[in-house]
Amino acid sequence: SGRPEGAVRLPIVRIDTVGVYGTPRTVQFPGCVRAAQEVNAAFKVGGTLRTIFAEEGEFVRRGAPLAALDARDYRLQAEAAEAEYKRVKAEAERVMALYADGAATPDAYDKARYGLQQITAKYENSRNQLADTEIRMPFDGYVQKRLFDPSTVVGAGMPVLTVVSAEAPEIEINIPGSEYVRRSEFDGFEAAFDFWPGKRIPLRLRSISPKANANQLYTVRLGIPAGTDPMPAPGMNTMVSVSYRPADTGRTSVPATALFREGDASCVWVFAADSTVHRRAVGCKD
Repeated sequence: SGRPEGAVRLPIVRIDTVGVYGTPRTVQFPGCVRAAQEVNAAFKVGGTLRTIFAEEGEFVRRGAPLAALDARDYRLQAEAAEAEYKRVKAEAERVMALYADGAATPDAYDKARYGLQQITAKYENSRNQLADTEIRMPFDGYVQKRLFDPSTVVGAGMPVLTVVSAEAPEIEINIPGSEYVRRSEFDGFEAAFDFWPGKRIPLRLRSISPKANANQLYTVRLGIPAGTDPMPAPGMNTMVSVSYRPADTGRTSVPATALFREGDASCVWVFAADSTVHRRAVGCKD
C-alpha cells in the first residue's frame, strides 16, 4: 500500500465559512465638496458702493465689516429724524404731565401719545437704514467672490460678495428614488479623492432632502471630520461609497450538505481554531 506500518489515514474534511443571511451592499455615487455655509452678502438698502474691505480669498472674522455704501443721505435722514423725535418727545411729555395734573384733555393726551409712537418708529427706521449701509461677516470664513467694484450703484438685496464659512465642509451627493426609499438601511459613508490615493474618509450623515429635484434625485449632505488633513476644498469632486446593512442580520446560512440528523435534532460539525471538530445542534427557520 505504500503506507508505513501503523500509520492512521486521516479523512479529508471540507470546511466552509458561515455567512450572514442578507449580504451587506455598497453603492457608489459621484459627489462634490460644498462649503458648510455659503452666503450671498447684500445690503438691505440701495446706494453707491463706497468700499469693499476684503479681497477674494481673504479670511474674515465674524462681525467684521465687509463692504459699505456711501451713507451721506442716510446719515442726514437719521439726523433729521432724531431732531424731530426729540422735539415731539419733549412736547408729548409736557402734555402727559399736564394730563396727570388734570390740566389737559384726554384728546390731547391721546394725540401726544400716538404722535410719540409714530415719531419713535420713524426714528428707529432711519437708524436701522443707516446701520444697513454696512455689510458685516455673518461667520468666520473667507470671501469667495467680489461681484461689484466700488462706485457701482447697487440695489437693496443685490448680492455684492459671496462668502463661505471656515468650518469643515460637506459633501453633497444625489441619489435616485430607489435608494431614497431604503435610507433607513444606510450604515456608513466613505469618500475617496484622487489626491489621496488608497485612503477613504469616513463621513457623517447630516441631512437628506425630503423632496426630489428637477432630475428626480434626492440630495444627501455628508459631513467631513473636522480633523481631516489635508482638508478637501469646496468644489472638489469625489466618489462616495454608501454601505447598507442587511435587512435581517439575525439569521445565518450554511450549505445544506453540512447538515445531518442526530436523533431529533439537525446538527453541523464546527471546525475550531485548534483544528478539531465539534458537533452542534442548529435550528432551522423558514
